[in-house]
Amino acid sequence: MQLRSSFIQEQRLKMNPQLYQSIRLMELPIIDLREKIGEEIERNPALEILKDPSTVSLDAAYSPRKEEDDYFEATSDSGFISRNGDTVSDERRKFIEGVLSRPETLQDHLLWQLRLEPADDKTRRIGELLIQNLDADGFHKEPVAALLKGEPPDRIRQAMELVQTLDPVGTCTADYNESLRVQIGLLPDAPAGMIEALAFLEPLERGKFGAVAKQLGRTSDEMERIFERIKELSPFPGRQFDSGVTRYVVPDVQVFRKEGGFVIRLNNEEIPVLGIHPFFMQISDKKKGGKTEDKPVRDFVRENVKEARWFIHAINLRNHTLLRVSRAVLEFQRAFFMKGPKYLAPLTLRDIAEELGIHETTVSRASNSKYMQTEWGIFEIRYFFTNSISGSGSAGSCYSKEGVKEIIRELIADEVRHFSDQEIAGILAKRGIPLARRTVAKYRNELELGSSYKR
Repeated sequence: MQLRSSFIQEQRLKMNPQLYQSIRLMELPIIDLREKIGEEIERNPALEILKDPSTVSLDAAYSPRKEEDDYFEATSDSGFISRNGDTVSDERRKFIEGVLSRPETLQDHLLWQLRLEPADDKTRRIGELLIQNLDADGFHKEPVAALLKGEPPDRIRQAMELVQTLDPVGTCTADYNESLRVQIGLLPDAPAGMIEALAFLEPLERGKFGAVAKQLGRTSDEMERIFERIKELSPFPGRQFDSGVTRYVVPDVQVFRKEGGFVIRLNNEEIPVLGIHPFFMQISDKKKGGKTEDKPVRDFVRENVKEARWFIHAINLRNHTLLRVSRAVLEFQRAFFMKGPKYLAPLTLRDIAEELGIHETTVSRASNSKYMQTEWGIFEIRYFFTNSISGSGSAGSCYSKEGVKEIIRELIADEVRHFSDQEIAGILAKRGIPLARRTVAKYRNELELGSSYKR
Protein backbone atom coordinates (compact mmCIF):
# COMPACT_ATOMS: atom_id res chain seq x y z
CA MET A 1 0.00 0.00 0.00
CA GLN A 2 1.48 3.32 -1.10
CA LEU A 3 0.83 6.59 0.74
CA ARG A 4 0.70 9.75 -1.33
CA SER A 5 0.00 13.32 -0.34
CA SER A 6 -2.85 15.14 -2.05
CA PHE A 7 -4.56 18.56 -1.96
CA ILE A 8 -8.26 18.99 -1.24
CA GLN A 9 -10.10 22.27 -1.66
CA GLU A 10 -13.11 22.82 0.59
CA GLN A 11 -15.05 25.66 2.21
CA ARG A 12 -15.34 25.90 5.96
CA LEU A 13 -16.87 28.46 8.28
CA LYS A 14 -14.76 28.88 11.38
CA MET A 15 -16.10 30.83 14.33
CA ASN A 16 -13.40 32.80 16.11
CA PRO A 17 -13.78 33.72 19.81
CA GLN A 18 -14.74 37.32 18.97
CA LEU A 19 -17.57 36.25 16.66
CA TYR A 20 -18.82 33.74 19.23
CA GLN A 21 -18.78 36.44 21.92
CA SER A 22 -20.71 38.80 19.66
CA ILE A 23 -23.41 36.16 19.07
CA ARG A 24 -23.67 35.42 22.77
CA LEU A 25 -24.04 39.12 23.65
CA MET A 26 -26.74 39.48 20.98
CA GLU A 27 -28.85 36.89 22.82
CA LEU A 28 -28.54 38.37 26.30
CA PRO A 29 -31.44 40.34 27.83
CA ILE A 30 -30.57 43.53 29.65
CA ILE A 31 -30.21 42.02 33.14
CA ASP A 32 -27.92 39.20 31.94
CA LEU A 33 -25.95 41.70 29.84
CA ARG A 34 -25.21 43.77 32.91
CA GLU A 35 -23.94 40.66 34.72
CA LYS A 36 -21.78 39.79 31.72
CA ILE A 37 -20.32 43.29 31.71
CA GLY A 38 -19.46 42.91 35.39
CA GLU A 39 -17.69 39.61 34.70
CA GLU A 40 -15.73 41.17 31.82
CA ILE A 41 -14.70 44.15 33.98
CA GLU A 42 -13.25 41.75 36.55
CA ARG A 43 -11.50 39.66 33.90
CA ASN A 44 -10.08 42.43 31.71
CA PRO A 45 -8.17 45.21 33.54
CA ALA A 46 -8.18 47.35 30.37
CA LEU A 47 -11.94 47.86 30.65
CA GLU A 48 -13.39 50.51 32.92
CA ILE A 49 -16.82 51.95 33.59
CA LEU A 50 -16.98 55.58 32.49
CA LYS A 51 -20.55 56.09 33.64
CA ASP A 52 -23.17 53.91 35.30
CA PRO A 53 -26.67 55.42 34.89
CA SER A 54 -28.15 52.87 37.31
CA THR A 55 -26.32 54.58 40.19
CA VAL A 56 -27.20 58.25 40.62
CA SER A 57 -26.22 61.01 43.01
CA LEU A 58 -28.74 62.65 45.31
CA ASP A 59 -28.73 65.80 43.17
CA ALA A 60 -29.52 63.80 40.05
CA ALA A 61 -32.19 61.82 41.86
CA TYR A 62 -34.21 64.94 42.59
CA SER A 63 -33.59 66.69 39.27
CA PRO A 64 -36.57 67.48 36.98
CA ARG A 65 -37.76 64.43 35.08
CA LYS A 66 -38.77 64.12 31.43
CA GLU A 67 -42.43 63.65 30.64
CA GLU A 68 -41.91 60.24 29.04
CA ASP A 69 -39.95 59.05 32.10
CA ASP A 70 -42.91 59.88 34.34
CA TYR A 71 -45.27 58.12 31.93
CA PHE A 72 -43.33 54.88 31.96
CA GLU A 73 -42.88 54.83 35.71
CA ALA A 74 -46.60 55.46 36.17
CA THR A 75 -47.66 52.68 33.81
CA SER A 76 -44.95 50.08 34.33
CA ASP A 77 -44.78 47.22 36.78
CA SER A 78 -41.40 46.15 35.46
CA GLY A 79 -39.38 46.99 38.54
CA PHE A 80 -38.41 50.53 37.54
CA ILE A 81 -38.27 52.54 40.75
CA SER A 82 -39.11 56.20 40.57
CA ARG A 83 -36.93 58.56 42.55
CA ASN A 84 -39.49 61.26 43.36
CA GLY A 85 -39.96 61.22 47.11
CA ASP A 86 -40.63 59.18 50.21
CA THR A 87 -43.31 57.00 48.66
CA VAL A 88 -40.74 55.58 46.30
CA SER A 89 -38.38 54.87 49.17
CA ASP A 90 -41.13 52.75 50.71
CA GLU A 91 -41.61 50.90 47.44
CA ARG A 92 -37.86 50.24 47.21
CA ARG A 93 -37.83 48.99 50.79
CA LYS A 94 -40.79 46.67 50.16
CA PHE A 95 -39.17 45.35 47.00
CA ILE A 96 -35.88 44.61 48.78
CA GLU A 97 -37.68 42.97 51.68
CA GLY A 98 -39.64 40.83 49.24
CA VAL A 99 -36.47 39.72 47.50
CA LEU A 100 -34.67 38.87 50.73
CA SER A 101 -37.52 36.94 52.29
CA ARG A 102 -38.05 33.34 51.22
CA PRO A 103 -41.69 32.20 51.12
CA GLU A 104 -42.63 29.09 53.06
CA THR A 105 -42.68 26.00 50.87
CA LEU A 106 -45.03 23.04 51.09
CA GLN A 107 -42.18 20.94 52.50
CA ASP A 108 -41.37 23.56 55.17
CA HIS A 109 -45.01 23.70 56.25
CA LEU A 110 -45.44 19.92 56.46
CA LEU A 111 -42.10 19.25 58.17
CA TRP A 112 -42.88 21.83 60.85
CA GLN A 113 -46.18 20.08 61.63
CA LEU A 114 -44.61 16.62 61.53
CA ARG A 115 -42.11 17.59 64.24
CA LEU A 116 -45.03 18.45 66.54
CA GLU A 117 -46.78 15.10 66.03
CA PRO A 118 -46.42 12.43 68.76
CA ALA A 119 -44.74 9.89 66.47
CA ASP A 120 -41.72 7.66 67.06
CA ASP A 121 -38.40 8.42 65.40
CA LYS A 122 -38.78 5.71 62.75
CA THR A 123 -42.19 6.94 61.60
CA ARG A 124 -41.02 10.56 61.67
CA ARG A 125 -37.96 9.72 59.53
CA ILE A 126 -40.12 7.95 56.92
CA GLY A 127 -42.56 10.87 57.01
CA GLU A 128 -39.74 13.32 56.30
CA LEU A 129 -38.65 11.27 53.29
CA LEU A 130 -42.22 11.19 52.00
CA ILE A 131 -42.57 14.96 52.38
CA GLN A 132 -39.30 15.65 50.57
CA ASN A 133 -40.57 13.47 47.72
CA LEU A 134 -43.65 15.66 47.05
CA ASP A 135 -44.01 17.84 43.96
CA ALA A 136 -45.66 21.28 43.80
CA ASP A 137 -49.14 19.69 43.69
CA GLY A 138 -48.50 17.60 46.80
CA PHE A 139 -48.18 14.30 44.93
CA HIS A 140 -45.38 11.70 44.98
CA LYS A 141 -42.51 12.41 42.60
CA GLU A 142 -40.97 8.94 42.78
CA PRO A 143 -42.96 5.76 43.51
CA VAL A 144 -43.12 5.18 47.26
CA ALA A 145 -42.11 1.51 46.87
CA ALA A 146 -38.86 2.53 45.14
CA LEU A 147 -38.20 5.42 47.54
CA LEU A 148 -38.61 3.35 50.70
CA LYS A 149 -37.44 0.00 49.49
CA GLY A 150 -36.82 -2.36 52.41
CA GLU A 151 -38.98 -0.44 54.91
CA PRO A 152 -41.89 -2.31 56.58
CA PRO A 153 -45.16 -1.70 54.63
CA ASP A 154 -47.11 -1.13 57.85
CA ARG A 155 -44.65 1.57 58.92
CA ILE A 156 -44.84 3.26 55.48
CA ARG A 157 -48.65 3.24 55.57
CA GLN A 158 -48.66 4.68 59.08
CA ALA A 159 -46.31 7.53 58.11
CA MET A 160 -48.24 8.22 54.89
CA GLU A 161 -51.59 8.43 56.70
CA LEU A 162 -50.01 10.81 59.22
CA VAL A 163 -48.73 13.16 56.51
CA GLN A 164 -52.07 13.05 54.67
CA THR A 165 -53.84 14.47 57.73
CA LEU A 166 -51.47 17.44 58.02
CA ASP A 167 -52.42 20.83 56.64
CA PRO A 168 -53.14 21.00 53.75
CA VAL A 169 -54.96 17.68 53.92
CA GLY A 170 -54.72 15.36 50.94
CA THR A 171 -51.00 15.63 50.19
CA CYS A 172 -48.73 12.59 50.02
CA THR A 173 -51.03 10.94 47.46
CA ALA A 174 -50.56 9.59 43.95
CA ASP A 175 -52.92 11.91 42.05
CA TYR A 176 -55.85 14.30 42.42
CA ASN A 177 -58.39 11.46 42.61
CA GLU A 178 -56.67 9.84 45.57
CA SER A 179 -56.22 13.27 47.17
CA LEU A 180 -59.96 13.94 46.93
CA ARG A 181 -60.68 10.50 48.43
CA VAL A 182 -58.43 11.28 51.39
CA GLN A 183 -60.05 14.68 51.91
CA ILE A 184 -63.54 13.18 51.75
CA GLY A 185 -62.52 10.52 54.27
CA LEU A 186 -61.46 13.24 56.72
CA LEU A 187 -64.70 15.23 56.38
CA PRO A 188 -66.82 14.87 59.53
CA ASP A 189 -70.10 15.31 57.64
CA ALA A 190 -69.35 13.90 54.17
CA PRO A 191 -72.64 13.02 52.43
CA ALA A 192 -73.16 9.39 51.41
CA GLY A 193 -72.10 8.61 47.86
CA MET A 194 -69.47 11.33 47.71
CA ILE A 195 -66.53 9.00 47.04
CA GLU A 196 -68.50 7.06 44.41
CA ALA A 197 -69.26 10.36 42.64
CA LEU A 198 -65.54 10.90 41.98
CA ALA A 199 -65.76 8.42 39.09
CA PHE A 200 -68.27 10.75 37.35
CA LEU A 201 -66.57 14.14 37.67
CA GLU A 202 -66.68 14.92 33.95
CA PRO A 203 -70.47 14.43 33.48
CA LEU A 204 -71.10 16.22 36.77
CA GLU A 205 -69.11 19.21 35.50
CA ARG A 206 -71.42 19.31 32.49
CA GLY A 207 -74.47 19.37 34.76
CA LYS A 208 -75.70 15.86 33.94
CA PHE A 209 -76.88 15.18 37.49
CA GLY A 210 -79.87 13.06 36.41
CA ALA A 211 -77.78 10.62 34.38
CA VAL A 212 -75.24 10.17 37.22
CA ALA A 213 -78.02 9.88 39.79
CA LYS A 214 -79.51 6.92 37.92
CA GLN A 215 -76.18 5.08 37.91
CA LEU A 216 -75.61 5.67 41.63
CA GLY A 217 -79.22 5.14 42.70
CA ARG A 218 -79.73 8.69 44.01
CA THR A 219 -81.80 11.74 43.15
CA SER A 220 -80.66 14.65 41.01
CA ASP A 221 -80.85 17.01 44.01
CA GLU A 222 -78.60 14.69 46.02
CA MET A 223 -76.03 14.58 43.21
CA GLU A 224 -76.07 18.36 42.89
CA ARG A 225 -75.44 18.75 46.64
CA ILE A 226 -72.65 16.14 46.49
CA PHE A 227 -71.02 17.93 43.56
CA GLU A 228 -71.16 21.26 45.43
CA ARG A 229 -69.31 19.63 48.35
CA ILE A 230 -66.70 18.17 45.99
CA LYS A 231 -66.07 21.64 44.55
CA GLU A 232 -65.18 22.83 48.06
CA LEU A 233 -62.21 20.42 48.11
CA SER A 234 -58.76 21.08 46.66
CA PRO A 235 -57.69 18.53 44.01
CA PHE A 236 -54.13 19.93 44.08
CA PRO A 237 -53.58 20.78 47.75
CA GLY A 238 -49.91 21.71 47.41
CA ARG A 239 -50.46 24.52 44.92
CA GLN A 240 -51.35 27.07 47.57
CA PHE A 241 -47.68 26.99 48.61
CA ASP A 242 -46.35 27.29 45.06
CA SER A 243 -44.82 30.78 45.04
CA GLY A 244 -44.26 30.62 41.29
CA VAL A 245 -40.97 32.57 41.77
CA THR A 246 -41.99 36.02 40.60
CA ARG A 247 -39.77 37.21 37.81
CA TYR A 248 -39.12 40.94 37.56
CA VAL A 249 -38.87 41.99 33.93
CA VAL A 250 -36.80 44.98 32.86
CA PRO A 251 -37.70 46.07 29.31
CA ASP A 252 -34.83 46.46 26.85
CA VAL A 253 -36.80 48.83 24.63
CA GLN A 254 -39.42 51.49 25.32
CA VAL A 255 -41.97 52.73 22.77
CA PHE A 256 -44.07 55.79 23.55
CA ARG A 257 -46.16 58.30 21.67
CA LYS A 258 -44.90 61.81 21.18
CA GLU A 259 -46.33 64.63 19.05
CA GLY A 260 -48.52 62.32 16.98
CA GLY A 261 -45.80 59.75 16.30
CA PHE A 262 -43.87 57.04 18.09
CA VAL A 263 -40.46 57.24 19.73
CA ILE A 264 -38.29 54.16 20.33
CA ARG A 265 -35.70 54.34 23.05
CA LEU A 266 -33.25 51.72 24.24
CA ASN A 267 -33.15 51.27 27.98
CA ASN A 268 -29.58 52.46 28.54
CA GLU A 269 -30.17 53.21 32.21
CA GLU A 270 -29.25 49.63 33.10
CA ILE A 271 -26.15 49.39 30.90
CA PRO A 272 -22.95 51.14 32.06
CA VAL A 273 -20.89 53.16 29.58
CA LEU A 274 -17.57 51.38 29.01
CA GLY A 275 -14.20 52.70 27.94
CA ILE A 276 -10.50 51.82 27.83
CA HIS A 277 -8.40 52.60 30.89
CA PRO A 278 -6.06 55.55 30.07
CA PHE A 279 -3.02 53.79 31.59
CA PHE A 280 -3.50 50.80 29.30
CA MET A 281 -4.05 53.08 26.30
CA GLN A 282 -0.81 54.89 27.08
CA ILE A 283 1.23 51.69 27.19
CA SER A 284 -0.54 50.24 24.15
CA ASP A 285 0.21 53.33 22.04
CA LYS A 286 3.94 53.26 22.81
CA LYS A 287 6.10 52.40 19.83
CA LYS A 288 8.18 49.23 19.84
CA GLY A 289 11.60 49.48 21.40
CA GLY A 290 12.96 50.07 24.87
CA LYS A 291 13.84 47.43 27.39
CA THR A 292 13.48 43.76 26.48
CA GLU A 293 11.66 42.99 29.73
CA ASP A 294 8.90 45.49 28.74
CA LYS A 295 7.82 43.40 25.77
CA PRO A 296 5.72 40.82 27.74
CA VAL A 297 4.00 43.67 29.59
CA ARG A 298 3.31 45.53 26.35
CA ASP A 299 1.95 42.37 24.69
CA PHE A 300 -0.31 41.70 27.68
CA VAL A 301 -1.63 45.26 27.61
CA ARG A 302 -2.24 45.30 23.86
CA GLU A 303 -4.08 41.98 23.95
CA ASN A 304 -6.39 43.21 26.73
CA VAL A 305 -7.00 46.52 24.95
CA LYS A 306 -7.85 44.62 21.76
CA GLU A 307 -10.35 42.41 23.63
CA ALA A 308 -11.84 45.41 25.42
CA ARG A 309 -12.40 47.25 22.13
CA TRP A 310 -14.05 44.19 20.62
CA PHE A 311 -16.29 43.75 23.68
CA ILE A 312 -17.44 47.39 23.47
CA HIS A 313 -18.02 46.96 19.72
CA ALA A 314 -20.08 43.80 20.33
CA ILE A 315 -22.32 45.61 22.85
CA ASN A 316 -22.83 48.50 20.42
CA LEU A 317 -23.67 46.02 17.66
CA ARG A 318 -26.21 44.29 19.93
CA ASN A 319 -27.90 47.58 20.79
CA HIS A 320 -27.90 48.74 17.15
CA THR A 321 -29.44 45.47 15.91
CA LEU A 322 -32.04 45.46 18.70
CA LEU A 323 -33.02 49.03 17.80
CA ARG A 324 -33.34 48.19 14.10
CA VAL A 325 -35.48 45.11 14.84
CA SER A 326 -37.70 47.14 17.20
CA ARG A 327 -38.21 49.84 14.55
CA ALA A 328 -39.20 47.23 11.98
CA VAL A 329 -41.63 45.61 14.45
CA LEU A 330 -43.16 49.03 15.11
CA GLU A 331 -43.71 49.61 11.39
CA PHE A 332 -45.26 46.18 10.81
CA GLN A 333 -47.39 46.29 13.97
CA ARG A 334 -48.38 49.97 13.92
CA ALA A 335 -52.08 49.04 14.39
CA PHE A 336 -51.18 47.25 17.62
CA PHE A 337 -49.32 50.26 19.03
CA MET A 338 -52.18 52.56 18.00
CA LYS A 339 -55.23 50.50 19.06
CA GLY A 340 -54.20 47.58 21.26
CA PRO A 341 -53.44 43.81 21.34
CA LYS A 342 -56.45 42.62 19.35
CA TYR A 343 -55.08 44.47 16.29
CA LEU A 344 -51.87 42.44 16.29
CA ALA A 345 -51.11 41.49 12.68
CA PRO A 346 -49.48 38.27 11.43
CA LEU A 347 -45.70 38.66 11.34
CA THR A 348 -42.78 36.27 10.91
CA LEU A 349 -39.05 36.44 11.50
CA ARG A 350 -38.54 36.27 7.75
CA ASP A 351 -40.56 39.47 7.23
CA ILE A 352 -38.24 41.42 9.54
CA ALA A 353 -35.12 39.73 8.15
CA GLU A 354 -36.03 40.65 4.56
CA GLU A 355 -36.88 44.21 5.59
CA LEU A 356 -33.53 44.72 7.34
CA GLY A 357 -31.39 42.61 5.01
CA ILE A 358 -30.15 40.31 7.79
CA HIS A 359 -30.51 36.60 8.54
CA GLU A 360 -33.54 35.19 10.36
CA THR A 361 -31.32 33.77 13.11
CA THR A 362 -30.01 37.27 13.82
CA VAL A 363 -33.58 38.55 14.22
CA SER A 364 -34.33 35.58 16.49
CA ARG A 365 -31.29 36.25 18.69
CA ALA A 366 -32.01 39.97 18.86
CA SER A 367 -35.63 39.42 19.95
CA ASN A 368 -35.30 36.34 22.15
CA SER A 369 -35.82 37.03 25.89
CA LYS A 370 -35.98 40.80 25.21
CA TYR A 371 -38.94 42.86 26.37
CA MET A 372 -40.61 45.97 24.98
CA GLN A 373 -42.53 48.45 27.10
CA THR A 374 -45.56 49.91 25.34
CA GLU A 375 -48.67 51.87 26.18
CA TRP A 376 -50.53 48.55 26.41
CA GLY A 377 -48.08 46.87 28.79
CA ILE A 378 -44.78 45.02 28.67
CA PHE A 379 -44.45 42.32 26.02
CA GLU A 380 -41.70 39.96 24.99
CA ILE A 381 -40.56 41.04 21.54
CA ARG A 382 -41.26 37.53 20.24
CA TYR A 383 -44.92 38.16 21.16
CA PHE A 384 -45.16 40.37 18.05
CA PHE A 385 -44.20 37.44 15.81
CA THR A 386 -47.39 35.45 15.36
CA ASN A 387 -48.87 33.37 12.56
CA SER A 388 -52.17 34.10 10.91
CA ILE A 389 -55.19 32.00 11.89
CA SER A 390 -54.76 30.09 8.61
CA GLY A 391 -51.26 29.10 9.74
CA SER A 392 -49.50 30.58 6.73
CA GLY A 393 -47.71 33.44 8.44
CA SER A 394 -48.05 37.02 7.23
CA ALA A 395 -49.01 35.81 3.74
CA GLY A 396 -52.24 34.20 5.01
CA SER A 397 -55.19 35.74 6.82
CA CYS A 398 -54.99 39.34 8.00
CA TYR A 399 -55.91 38.17 11.52
CA SER A 400 -53.16 36.87 13.77
CA LYS A 401 -53.61 34.12 16.31
CA GLU A 402 -52.88 36.43 19.25
CA GLY A 403 -55.22 39.07 17.87
CA VAL A 404 -58.08 36.58 17.55
CA LYS A 405 -57.44 35.36 21.10
CA GLU A 406 -57.83 38.93 22.35
CA ILE A 407 -61.15 39.22 20.46
CA ILE A 408 -62.34 35.99 22.11
CA ARG A 409 -61.29 37.36 25.50
CA GLU A 410 -63.35 40.50 24.89
CA LEU A 411 -66.39 38.51 23.73
CA ILE A 412 -66.35 36.40 26.89
CA ALA A 413 -65.72 39.43 29.15
CA ASP A 414 -68.67 41.35 27.66
CA GLU A 415 -71.09 38.45 27.22
CA VAL A 416 -74.61 38.94 28.54
CA ARG A 417 -75.18 35.21 28.60
CA HIS A 418 -72.54 32.50 28.46
CA PHE A 419 -71.63 31.79 24.83
CA SER A 420 -70.74 28.26 23.82
CA ASP A 421 -67.65 27.67 21.67
CA GLN A 422 -69.90 27.13 18.64
CA GLU A 423 -71.65 30.46 19.24
CA ILE A 424 -68.31 32.25 19.55
CA ALA A 425 -67.20 30.67 16.27
CA GLY A 426 -70.41 31.96 14.66
CA ILE A 427 -69.82 35.52 15.95
CA LEU A 428 -66.25 35.44 14.64
CA ALA A 429 -67.44 34.18 11.26
CA LYS A 430 -69.77 37.19 10.96
CA ARG A 431 -66.73 39.42 11.53
CA GLY A 432 -64.87 37.70 8.73
CA ILE A 433 -62.79 35.44 10.97
CA PRO A 434 -63.45 31.80 9.97
CA LEU A 435 -62.57 29.57 12.90
CA ALA A 436 -63.60 26.02 13.79
CA ARG A 437 -65.29 25.31 17.12
CA ARG A 438 -62.37 23.16 18.32
CA THR A 439 -59.96 26.01 17.50
CA VAL A 440 -62.09 28.40 19.56
CA ALA A 441 -61.95 25.89 22.43
CA LYS A 442 -58.18 25.63 22.05
CA TYR A 443 -57.67 29.42 22.13
CA ARG A 444 -60.08 29.74 25.08
CA ASN A 445 -58.07 27.16 27.05
CA GLU A 446 -54.84 28.99 26.24
CA LEU A 447 -56.45 32.13 27.69
CA GLU A 448 -57.31 30.07 30.80
CA LEU A 449 -61.02 30.82 30.38
CA GLY A 450 -63.51 28.17 31.39
CA SER A 451 -66.26 26.63 29.26
CA SER A 452 -69.72 28.21 29.13
CA TYR A 453 -70.88 25.90 31.93
CA LYS A 454 -67.92 26.74 34.21
CA ARG A 455 -68.34 30.45 33.56
